[in-house]
Amino acid sequence: MSHPAHPIIHFDQASFGFPGVIALQDISLDINAGEFVGVIGPNGSGKTTLCRAVLGLMPPLSGHLRIFDCSCDELRCHHRARIGYLPQKGVVDRNFPVTVLETVMMGRYGALGLFRRPSKRDREIAANALAHVGMEGHQNTALGQLSGGQQQRVFIARALAQQPQVLLLDEPTTGLDITTQHSVVDLVQQLHEELGLIVLLITHDINMIRSRVDRLILLKTRLFAFGPPADVLKPDILRQVYGKDLVITERDTIIVEDYHHH
Repeated sequence: MSHPAHPIIHFDQASFGFPGVIALQDISLDINAGEFVGVIGPNGSGKTTLCRAVLGLMPPLSGHLRIFDCSCDELRCHHRARIGYLPQKGVVDRNFPVTVLETVMMGRYGALGLFRRPSKRDREIAANALAHVGMEGHQNTALGQLSGGQQQRVFIARALAQQPQVLLLDEPTTGLDITTQHSVVDLVQQLHEELGLIVLLITHDINMIRSRVDRLILLKTRLFAFGPPADVLKPDILRQVYGKDLVITERDTIIVEDYHHH
């Protein structure tokens, strides 16, 4: 797939962290309109920091980050609403009295402002977002009664209800069984194609996304590699990043040992 090169997210020699602690150093990369980009790297490599940076929650200590022609520390409300975010999955209290539709409506608040009452149009947008993830029949179901995979679909719908340009997903398959993991990633790929979204998907499951993404970002406190999966997933590059935790099988399946002890 070729996308016209128009960087929506532009890191220019940007470093992030806290005084005395650099979490990501000297990152330069562009992400263009309509790209599906995977973000991989060992634990503690800076994946979450990259996520926070794109959300405008962490201005660079040095260098620059520009998103939608706006420097990240100036990401205004309406810009932030254009980034749909799926945080790492927490545990949903089974007894918490919130319905599926109410959960998805929360995605409208970034666009609405907190105190404006949702309109009929907002409810239509929320219902449409649920239809996109195949959960339209569950508007009045309590969120806590759904399976983990269904909950993830609802949270993706909440992000879509913002009508974003960028969909940022932080480890969307964690804690789900393998079949559900595949169905969630299938859904993300489908949304990427249907809605023309930029998708940034942070994951430790390299095999799950390698055939789907346009490019991969490989982090280890700095940008270790960035490019098409075939260029990034070379054994010598991966060994430098993952070291002895790395196993590559005959069939080219990549296994990173340190994730199997969680």
